Amino acid sequence: MGGALSTPIPSGAKIYSQKTLDISNEFWMDRMYIRREAYLSKLNRLKHKGGVKIITGLRRVGKTHLLFNQFYSELLSSGVPEDHIIRIGLDSIKDRHLRDPLKLYNEIDSRVIDDAQYYVMIDEIQMADDFVDLVNGLLRKDNVDLYITGGNSKFLSSDIVTEFRGRGTEINVRPITFSEYLDIVELDERKAWMKYLTYGGLPESINLDDEDRMEYLSNLIKVVYIKDIMDRKRIKLPEVLENVFDVISSSVGSLTNPNRVTNIMHNHKMDVDGSTISDYIDHLCDAYLFEVSKRFDLKGNGYIDTPSKYYSTDLGLRNAKLGFRQNEYSHLMENAIYNELRYRGYSVDVGVIGIREYVQGVREYKQLEIDFIANKGDERIYIQSAYRMEDDDKMKQELRPFLKVNDSFKKLVLTGDDVPMHRTEKGFVIMNVIDFMKDQDSLKKL
Repeated sequence: MGGALSTPIPSGAKIYSQKTLDISNEFWMDRMYIRREAYLSKLNRLKHKGGVKIITGLRRVGKTHLLFNQFYSELLSSGVPEDHIIRIGLDSIKDRHLRDPLKLYNEIDSRVIDDAQYYVMIDEIQMADDFVDLVNGLLRKDNVDLYITGGNSKFLSSDIVTEFRGRGTEINVRPITFSEYLDIVELDERKAWMKYLTYGGLPESINLDDEDRMEYLSNLIKVVYIKDIMDRKRIKLPEVLENVFDVISSSVGSLTNPNRVTNIMHNHKMDVDGSTISDYIDHLCDAYLFEVSKRFDLKGNGYIDTPSKYYSTDLGLRNAKLGFRQNEYSHLMENAIYNELRYRGYSVDVGVIGIREYVQGVREYKQLEIDFIANKGDERIYIQSAYRMEDDDKMKQELRPFLKVNDSFKKLVLTGDDVPMHRTEKGFVIMNVIDFMKDQDSLKKL
């Protein structure tokens, strides 16, 4: 799984190479890792508070390494004794017997031998039966600070949310950001941006050349993600699952719903009902392969159930599923912006504004769309994604929905054009997408 970087590593890059144990496959390999400063900072802030720390995210995104290696090293550096950090990987052969919750509890209990603070890390907690009771039991220990990981969102969408409300904090780990990517590759920003849109940000793929990276991502889909969903969900129609994956991948950034996907299946002579399609879409989202962004009616101040937009968590996986044949950069850019907003902690909806206007003397109802309504606390930003702003007509088209929003929140157009940040006469900001992506504080400059 080697492969050298096609370009030298720049000095000061936040990466390091380490020979480490692959928890899921039990073999040693040489890997390059990116130090995830934002997540480490949050883990450090939450030490001894926040209840159980629940680390979630796409498989192969680096959850285990973040916890078992990076955070583990930070604890050691801060003076925590090694025998007061307990690490258990339930997907490893060595710890497989601990999937029995009572055995796991007794194992941990036997290693907590004094009143000092212990840090307990359990990888792939969903592999333990009745893990909710197990976690509740560990939370009762005053000197145990508990950290768990899981690669499937269903493990926290019902039991965890219900049982640990107010006693747990989720840390969702995402693929590396474009700003992190720039720290790793020695490429000019424009070339790096196109590479990022094509191959995404899974950490273990970054040190591969393009051909090996394509193969790595394609194999991940087949032997990790698809297989994982089929095994966990006992999929009876694997061909349908593959096709649903293709359709959702093709439609990132476009409005869709299970009925539309079902109709596409029927057009391809696949006899499958809408409830099955809906379940399979949910499975893809539960595995963190996609996220859904719902439409929000700005005038009615409420959500519109369907259709919605789906975005790929990692563009490299999306492109690999389609054989790297569908590179519509306007959609890829929109998807990348969505992922960046989510990484920065925003909830993201699609804005809908209903208007009535005269068309050839007839008053018609129309819906205008704002690509993103980004909310975080009392902050809100309206954002349009425009790959190219060819002329004044295109500019007016992108800005038109902003004119219909009757509030004072910030309004931003992100464009692929090489333009400096500037403000229109109406106060709307135009910003180059690379400037937005590479600077984590870019939205504070609006």
